[in-house]
Amino acid sequence: MIYYKSKAEIELIRESSQLVSKTLGMLAAEIKPGVTSLYLDNLAETFIRDHQGEPGFLGYNDYPNTLCTSVNEQVVHGIPSDKPLQEGDIISIDCGVKKNGYFGDHAYTFTVGEVAPEILKLLKVTKESLYLGIEQAVKGNRIGDISFAIQYHTEKLNGYGVVRELVGHGLGKNLHEAPELPNYGKRGRGPVIKEGLALAIEPMINLGTHRVKQLRDGWTIVTQDGRPSAHFEHNVAVVDGKPEILSTFKYIEEALEVVLY
Repeated sequence: MIYYKSKAEIELIRESSQLVSKTLGMLAAEIKPGVTSLYLDNLAETFIRDHQGEPGFLGYNDYPNTLCTSVNEQVVHGIPSDKPLQEGDIISIDCGVKKNGYFGDHAYTFTVGEVAPEILKLLKVTKESLYLGIEQAVKGNRIGDISFAIQYHTEKLNGYGVVRELVGHGLGKNLHEAPELPNYGKRGRGPVIKEGLALAIEPMINLGTHRVKQLRDGWTIVTQDGRPSAHFEHNVAVVDGKPEILSTFKYIEEALEVVLY
């Protein structure tokens, strides 16, 4: 069942989403060669708790950490570790927060030092597809319109692999709610988008094949061909018939002092 949110509930989701945004902005200034994802995880947990929130992922289905930190060929659900990041890596950081009973959940893929031009393009195109998908989150459209926009830009126009097994989702009192939101699909298919729908829209796009596999840790998803993957995610609600982005990347951009892609 899809739970549509009142404007008051959307404001609570916005508050949690903005705390995720500020957490990612704080982390952006810390990401450089030699830093470990476990260090970033500890910073994030402290920051969230200091701002009266709870880590949304910690303990969720027994997940052991505050962040999902996915490096290079890791698509999503990478577990923070003490392995140092290296020049030329990319790291996707997915963060969740629960505050006042509602969740925020979004992600950004960061570069570690200088990265290859083909990887920068992957990040740019994936981020573009996120906003193209958001544009379709209009009252009266269908979920498939969002899915199609993301797939067309990344797969049809740029030849990337769109992950099939992992999808976006509804958001509210639960971290994952209906409807599921694939990053591939056909226009005019799926549930009708209605006023008050709150979504986590999150393209997961691979430089090579769309095929993925899970590692033995039971969490980490990697590309089958070992090529890099990008992940960007925003929280969006349908307000007065139009998409309103509840999260923001502005804190990341301010920390980096430039919009790289």
